[in-house]
Amino acid sequence: MSKERGGIFRHLVALSLVACSFSATAKDETRVRARDLGVAPGIFAPGTHNAITDVAGVRVGQVTLKEGDTVRTGVTAILPHAGNVYRSRVPAAVHVGNGFGKFVGSTQVNELGELETPILLTCTLCVWKAADAMAEWMLARPDMQQVRSLNVVVGETNDGGLNDIRARPVTADAVRHALDTATGGAVQEGSVGAGTGTVAFGWKGGIGTSSRKLPASLGGWTVGVLVQSNFGGVLQVSGAPVGRELDRYAFQKFVAMQDGGRRGLADDRGDGSIIIVVATDAPLGDRNLRRVASRAMMGLGRTGSSASNGSGDYIIAFSTADSVRRTFDAPRLETEELANEQMSAVFQASVEAVEEAIYNSLFMATTVSGNGETVEAIPLDRVRQILKQHGIAPPAK
Repeated sequence: MSKERGGIFRHLVALSLVACSFSATAKDETRVRARDLGVAPGIFAPGTHNAITDVAGVRVGQVTLKEGDTVRTGVTAILPHAGNVYRSRVPAAVHVGNGFGKFVGSTQVNELGELETPILLTCTLCVWKAADAMAEWMLARPDMQQVRSLNVVVGETNDGGLNDIRARPVTADAVRHALDTATGGAVQEGSVGAGTGTVAFGWKGGIGTSSRKLPASLGGWTVGVLVQSNFGGVLQVSGAPVGRELDRYAFQKFVAMQDGGRRGLADDRGDGSIIIVVATDAPLGDRNLRRVASRAMMGLGRTGSSASNGSGDYIIAFSTADSVRRTFDAPRLETEELANEQMSAVFQASVEAVEEAIYNSLFMATTVSGNGETVEAIPLDRVRQILKQHGIAPPAK
């Protein structure tokens, strides 16, 4: 490592440490996940960590960038397995709920039905810098010397309120660090990584994750989800009208005007974006993975989104199963995958995990100030009250 690069790396680590310190000392109340509030969507149980990493082999790496008063952004990397993804490819598919966004590499994923790099999430104007950095990182991997084409996959949401997005602050070192430090186990959520500067339903959004483990009688497969939430709408939590009760929701100003009142300062129309990553160890080909990805919109809708005109709603789904893995230079592929009739439970698990991952992104996020703005974390004390009024209570300790 050169002296210059070493200095940049130390600065990067320092920024990450500052970010952790900032979150730990923030004035927000203690943040908890959805299940700690009694919110447990659906019928299937979560995996060990209730995270995308419950799918064996999947790893997540994150770098949080908070610098001065203006930089509030980061990178989140999702690696499908521990090997070289280019040489051992996983089937994948992308579904576009509303295409107001930039999703680098998505057309080739859907054309060929496979991933050949990890997945990166970052801020809108940083996608091309992140893509270039990951291409460099991939080409430097062992056995990549002869590679002359590479389809890097990078998704984004716009954090230009809290973050000086025009500065394009994500660096190649940040991308490399996220990729190199990706691990399994628990995943940090909230105002971290690519979710550092995001906003959801008028409150601080961020990174959220969840998983579902199907019963053995339904295959025993695991479905894991990770989201970067930065969208709007009328928030509901397990059906409880939290957005209305908190007096913060899309079209609020216009509704108030129609009712002849002045109440309601928000005039947003639910715009924003969300990236949803779905991983599973169920042996699925790209056709059925596209079906899984499309069901994620149902989980998104349950939280109160209507996929507004200004929202980029993208879902990418992939399978890690050995029986559907694709060696890059194989002249023929022999795969074994689930039949269509076995897909319904996987669909159900995906919808449930998406819904819960979005709640986790909200409930774990902390108040963030940056770029001349402050976005508050959703007040969990009030959320508890609203949920209780609608018969939703935290589990007994």
